Amino acid sequence: MRLWALRMTDFEATRRFFHLPKGMIYLDGNSLGPLPKSVPARLEAMARDEWGEMLITGWNRAGWMAMPRRVGDRVGRLIGAPDGSVVLGDTLTIKVYQALASALEMRPERRVILSDSGNFPSDLYMADGLVKSLDRGLELKIVAPKEVADHIDETVACLMLTEVDYRTGRRHDMPALTTKAHKMGALAIWDLAHSAGAFPVDVLGGGADFAVGCTYKYLNSGPGGPAFIYVAPGITEDVRPALSGWLGHEAPFAFDLDYRAGAGIDRMRVGTPAMLQMAALDAALDVWDNVDMDDLRARSIELIDLFIAEVEARCPAVTLASPRDGTKRGSQVGFRHPEGYAVMQALIARGVIGDFRAPDIMRFGVTPLYIGEAEILGAVGHLEEILNTNEWDTPVFRTRAAVT
Repeated sequence: MRLWALRMTDFEATRRFFHLPKGMIYLDGNSLGPLPKSVPARLEAMARDEWGEMLITGWNRAGWMAMPRRVGDRVGRLIGAPDGSVVLGDTLTIKVYQALASALEMRPERRVILSDSGNFPSDLYMADGLVKSLDRGLELKIVAPKEVADHIDETVACLMLTEVDYRTGRRHDMPALTTKAHKMGALAIWDLAHSAGAFPVDVLGGGADFAVGCTYKYLNSGPGGPAFIYVAPGITEDVRPALSGWLGHEAPFAFDLDYRAGAGIDRMRVGTPAMLQMAALDAALDVWDNVDMDDLRARSIELIDLFIAEVEARCPAVTLASPRDGTKRGSQVGFRHPEGYAVMQALIARGVIGDFRAPDIMRFGVTPLYIGEAEILGAVGHLEEILNTNEWDTPVFRTRAAVT
């Protein structure tokens, strides 16, 4: 097939930004992004020159205290958020809790949290736990992804969805679903874990009330990197943080015994941020200074279309689990196979790194920043050989590891 020839973004240059082990085809950046080459030096300098030499004074002299907001603005530009509406810190699970608790308090007369069966389980676990803790007759209603719009009614307090399905890459229509939620008087919370850095996102234009996400996938901040939360500027001052941490206080160092929420997005800060991880993210975000998000999106669709065409032509034992229409998926593709786990382990043994999601999906992230046609064709060649020879059919490849 003919591939897109004219590109404004130099993807060969962005590839050089990352450390990629020799001989490896890395198709799991949707789970953990690779190491940007600038990060080790940034971490060493921070540890040596800031933590080492400044010690506690680094909070002022090195600007540590301002980093969650400053770096939050850098993330915000990738998700269509205005400056001052995104802050970093904690984990995505914590940010889901913050957004959901605040949304429920803003709609006290309503009882339903609407989500779907394609949502990431951790989001559903947090919602279920919050429902039980509040003990005021709330209901977590989970429907099929295609049925979400039909269930948005006057009983719904908030819509809580992950924009891109973590298994299949199926993408929700954020503006359409948010518009319907608002029409019915509900708030909309969007999890952008598989969106931020994967394609252009516009939380402001899409009307999201809250958006949350992690940074260790497409934003390459490293394992355990900080999460982010966005609150729409028009409602920020109405949001009462359920997790009233000291750094979300109006005056943290007044050490008042009573909590007063900070101004704007600062109220969504909780505890002391992990500064080394924050520095890693700050360095990792430099690659986006030279990336046009529309170019990235076009290239992602092109590469995944190639992947699908080659797999379907050469690997009849697997079936496509993702939307065929590139505009309806994120930057990942899944294929089903009854022995998907073992097949994926055989691929990993050959240096083709994807992952597996129960019950039967082999999942591949396609990140144009460092993936091109050669990696796609190489991965399909290995998959074809493994399936044709039943190379996967061994006890070693069938044995489940702690992380799949």
